[in-house]
Amino acid sequence: MARVLVVLLALFSLGFQAAGVRPPASESIKKEDLKADLFFLAGDGFKGRLTDTPENTLAAEWIKFRFEKMGLKPAGPGGSYFQPFNLVTTTLGDPNTLQVVTGDADRMMLKQGQDYYPQSFSASAHVRGSLAFAGFGITSPDLNYDDYKGKDIAGKIVLVIDHEPGERDPNSPFDGVVTAEDSTGFRKALAAQAKGAIGILFVSDVHNHPEVTNFEATARSFWPAEQPRIRRFTLQTWANRIRIPAAQISPALADTLLKGSGKTLEQLSKSAETASGIVPLPIPGPQVELTATVDRHIVPDRNVIGMIEGSDPRLKEEVVIISGHHDHNGADSTQIFNGADDNGSGTVVMIEIAEAYMAGVRAGQRPRRSVLFASWDSEERGLLGAWAYTESPTFPLDKIAAVVNMDMVGRGEKSDLPVGGPDYLQLVGSRRLSTELGDLVETINKAQKMPFRFDYQFDANGHPENIYCRSDHYEYARYGIPIVFFTTGLHGDYHQVTDEPQYIAYDHMARVGQLVYDVAVKVANMDHRPVVDRPKPDPKGRCAQ
Repeated sequence: MARVLVVLLALFSLGFQAAGVRPPASESIKKEDLKADLFFLAGDGFKGRLTDTPENTLAAEWIKFRFEKMGLKPAGPGGSYFQPFNLVTTTLGDPNTLQVVTGDADRMMLKQGQDYYPQSFSASAHVRGSLAFAGFGITSPDLNYDDYKGKDIAGKIVLVIDHEPGERDPNSPFDGVVTAEDSTGFRKALAAQAKGAIGILFVSDVHNHPEVTNFEATARSFWPAEQPRIRRFTLQTWANRIRIPAAQISPALADTLLKGSGKTLEQLSKSAETASGIVPLPIPGPQVELTATVDRHIVPDRNVIGMIEGSDPRLKEEVVIISGHHDHNGADSTQIFNGADDNGSGTVVMIEIAEAYMAGVRAGQRPRRSVLFASWDSEERGLLGAWAYTESPTFPLDKIAAVVNMDMVGRGEKSDLPVGGPDYLQLVGSRRLSTELGDLVETINKAQKMPFRFDYQFDANGHPENIYCRSDHYEYARYGIPIVFFTTGLHGDYHQVTDEPQYIAYDHMARVGQLVYDVAVKVANMDHRPVVDRPKPDPKGRCAQ
């Protein structure tokens, strides 16, 4: 009899997902618990949880305490709940010089802040060489695009224009109305370095941006006399990859350097608008001598990660990641940006989902796959915590079955959006890589007591809000890992001091948590991983960082 009872209990447990019925533990995700957590995390005591502040550190400690208290297994290095990584900030060092050399004793001395300024990602180095124009300076094998084809630029300093081809064209092979990752300055510097360039100069793409700008004002803004409240960060691992000096020059200086080509900057810029790139153009005449000194300052940072080990001897080597980010934009002398919705809401829902999972484990419902609960840091600074995990993952990237991400899931009132309301939810990325995952989310949603009305319009290719690229899930989609991003969307309090916990729709947020839990449970218990049947990355899902 006992043996029969065990078999029946096992079948009963598996039957919840097979029959589309909600697992009992999801009922533990309650609005009262979410409200208590969010009023704490998004309270004034955490002062907006800005990266590299004591309050951000305290928020991570609180999340770690919650993981530890509920019994999640530490998933960081050395049995820790923290995954450490380093960020870098930069300040302008000395010396910084740029000279045009026309002879042994004939030099044009350019002025930093007036004619040029070093890029923040520049290496500290001194170089001298002849110049080559390399169009947009982009190399993108996925798009069969290369601005370095057919010519050896080894030992040269390359001049490239900002942005990308087809910048305002939604049908561009790049992202058109949004900025592709390959067209960022950092990626262009890496591409030039890989081709053998010893330095890189950037200039405005004047054919797309003919408006007159104040270059000196731009330089002062880029390297302000005093550090801004919110500093510019990058990952140390990225900064270490750049070994060549990089600088931005004025269009007037570019025209001077290009005289030997017989063409103006505007003419060469227009010629760079191609579908597959250009052949670099050597510029006869003077050499360029560049000295860049950019001081890099290490800033320790960390994600908070805990896990439930899967029950299946084979499938437990795979993992489902459930995530949100806990950082926000800090405080100034008079105002606190508490970030209740962005992303206190996703953080506390992730914690409640973890508690629901642990309640299921105690009831004998351990998932077949392992489940990783991740609170990323420094999302607001460029998705850096999620990037750091992909650089040094605790589970191999090819073992991640899916990533379920939540960011801004707390607003569900009709006043929040023209199409808002208690049944409203935006679904982003669910079919970008896996049709099966998108269908699964739809099926599970329809089985809810109060199904959501999914809004897919913000997931459209070329949408100006670019939501697919703007939260931590994107770093996994880049590797072809199926993702689904749940959000209630942007609203008038986004990144304002009015993003406060009293404006959160807690009933709605609890239902989002229950849906996400149900989706994650299903994925964790499937016999197979969600099938990837779309290309990676989506050609129009290549997002700038």
